[in-house]
Amino acid sequence: MKMNDPIHGSMDGGMDSTMNEGIGGGMGGGMGIGRGGGMRGGRGGRGGIERNIANRSQDDRLMERIMAISGPTHDLPPQETTEKKFSGRNRLYIGNLTNDVTDEEIQQMFQQYGEISELFVNKEKNFAFLRMDYRVNAEKAKHELDGTMRKGRALKVRFAPYSQIKVKNLTPWVSNELLERAFSVFGEIERAIVIVDDRGKSTGEGIVEFCRKPSAQLALRKCTEGCYFLTASLRPVVVEPFEQQDDIDGYPDKTLPRKNPEFFKARDIGPRFAQIGSFEHEYGTRWKQLHELYKQKEEALKREMAMEEEKLEAQMEFARYEHETELLREQLRMREADRERQKREWEMKERQAEEQRTREEELRRRQQEEMAMRIRRQEEELHRRQQENNLFMQEQAMRGGGGGGMGGKNYDSVSNSDRDGYGQPDGGSSMPVDPKSFMDAYNSMDRGSRGGYNDDRSQIMDLMDMRVDMGNMGGGRGGSGGSGRWQGGNDRNRQDDYPNKRRRY
Repeated sequence: MKMNDPIHGSMDGGMDSTMNEGIGGGMGGGMGIGRGGGMRGGRGGRGGIERNIANRSQDDRLMERIMAISGPTHDLPPQETTEKKFSGRNRLYIGNLTNDVTDEEIQQMFQQYGEISELFVNKEKNFAFLRMDYRVNAEKAKHELDGTMRKGRALKVRFAPYSQIKVKNLTPWVSNELLERAFSVFGEIERAIVIVDDRGKSTGEGIVEFCRKPSAQLALRKCTEGCYFLTASLRPVVVEPFEQQDDIDGYPDKTLPRKNPEFFKARDIGPRFAQIGSFEHEYGTRWKQLHELYKQKEEALKREMAMEEEKLEAQMEFARYEHETELLREQLRMREADRERQKREWEMKERQAEEQRTREEELRRRQQEEMAMRIRRQEEELHRRQQENNLFMQEQAMRGGGGGGMGGKNYDSVSNSDRDGYGQPDGGSSMPVDPKSFMDAYNSMDRGSRGGYNDDRSQIMDLMDMRVDMGNMGGGRGGSGGSGRWQGGNDRNRQDDYPNKRRRY
């Protein structure tokens, strides 16, 4: 195929290298590639840092777009069937130009077939690129201008290579819509199709056409470095560069190099069938056997590949089942651990509540006991004072009956005049009472009335009360009859305070 020399010599060497110049230089360098691109390293090495930052930000944006479409894909909108204007499929390559060609001349040459966009002319390498508005206009311009003479040179007009990739290892549940949705994260897509056989069954391969070449390169790099799944199946897609083949125009006879001696040598004899047993038939049979062997090996390899795929599919399903089972076991263990934790917390709370109730009951019991003790002490104190009052009254009655002739009278029934006569020289006896005999009699009477009650504190208090009483009664003896609390000699007008003392209890 000698056509590759003139076409690919300028297209591969010029198209790939100059396409970037056309994108970066002709389009203002917005893609960051080629001339004017901001991703090239500068003198200070800042380009490498900027490139790393740009790559990280690009990866972050890519992951965000993938996360946005990672949900269920049960209902996808249908693809748009209308043809896009100025798509990549309408891009033409014009070769074998002269170095004096101008943009105006190319525009004048192609504008009769439709609108033109993105014209790029490389005068150094004698080629140009442009986009036609629609595919039919591009095909018409290619058909009519290809091979026309310009300044002694035959123009070569071809469709420029698309920014296409080939996607393999697709599951039967991948459609055109899902393929387009999955690869739209890498850039704008012009067309995405799944290849089918004559019965409409998917062959497991597809073609994706991007609007820009960097998008196709990004998809190729990411899918090669990582595993990109389109469905729930763990079959990652395999992405390869798509080798475009011209199956429309083919290989016309006018493109053959007629000056080559091999051309005349091959064309000396025309089509024919070989005679059986002849030299031509023998070597023709060998060629056929070689191709048959290739076909057999290819079929065997395909069968082996299918068996390996089935085996891997079965292993994958079993591993998926085991993985899901292990996840359920882990969840069950976590639930059991959580249940045990909740049980321990509940038991701890119950213990705390029980301890709190026990403490409250103990505190309440102690408070009740203390209250009962205080009440009992108050009652005992009241009873003791009542007994002291009774004893004091009896003692006063005994003293009054022995010294003043009023032993048969109650002290309460004595009149004020008689009561005032106690302790006077003419009305009562001033004989002092023996303290020892008085205390012995008091203690014996006190023990008898209390039923054996023996309290040191109460005895001390009784002794102090008695000493106070004796001091009051024995004072002033031999004088005017004393000024004790039970004598009213000097204070006739003061009422006796004994009734007041009794009323306090």
